[in-house]
Amino acid sequence: MTSLSLSHHLDIIKMTQPVEVKLYHLPPTKLIPNSKHPLIQYPGLNKDRSLKDVYNLYHSNGWNTQWIIKYGSTQQSHYHSTTHECMTVMSGSATLRFGVADTVEDLEENTHGNGKEEGGIEIQANAGDVFIIPAGVAHKTFDTGVGTPDFEILTPAYDRPLEEEDFDKVLPDIKLSGFTMMGAYPLGGGWDFKVGGEDAGVYERVWGVAKPAKDPALGESVDGLVGLWK
Repeated sequence: MTSLSLSHHLDIIKMTQPVEVKLYHLPPTKLIPNSKHPLIQYPGLNKDRSLKDVYNLYHSNGWNTQWIIKYGSTQQSHYHSTTHECMTVMSGSATLRFGVADTVEDLEENTHGNGKEEGGIEIQANAGDVFIIPAGVAHKTFDTGVGTPDFEILTPAYDRPLEEEDFDKVLPDIKLSGFTMMGAYPLGGGWDFKVGGEDAGVYERVWGVAKPAKDPALGESVDGLVGLWK
């Protein structure tokens, strides 16, 4: 695709109907910083868009795709302390829990039992949903319809940005099935993986992660994080 046709294609992608936006304000807990910015959900925004379309749209707005993962039945609650995150559901449905830490290691107990902090929210996520997760906000994916907690990384890595040539190599072999999400991060941001309690006493450092110049999906529109994260 030429640069001209790519630009035109992205313009078409951005010309959408009014976007449905849901905001969730999650206060800090004893173990999780969360954020003063709200968690943003765009239900169904990228439904029926291809992996490459979403990749190109986010890249045009200064966000790098880093991973595509097929999720298992559950995972450890975690957060990123040095970067904001965009997670896009590419197939399937699952429950996402935001805002609280696991308090025991047993995955069954911290997923369906009492092994978690009080509070937080649970959202039923479906194909096309986009979540803009501020730095410090805990999240956990479960009830994906898979019987094992193991997940499958469909891209070469999950802790570094995908270059376009990487994406071109892996895209033809990616088969979307089960509950699959794509993860993207602001260009130039750091990446880490933290669990409850790791930033006790230094929440301000996490809250201080810079606001991106553009929303990954809505760009400079005030309907996105540009206008929603004050």
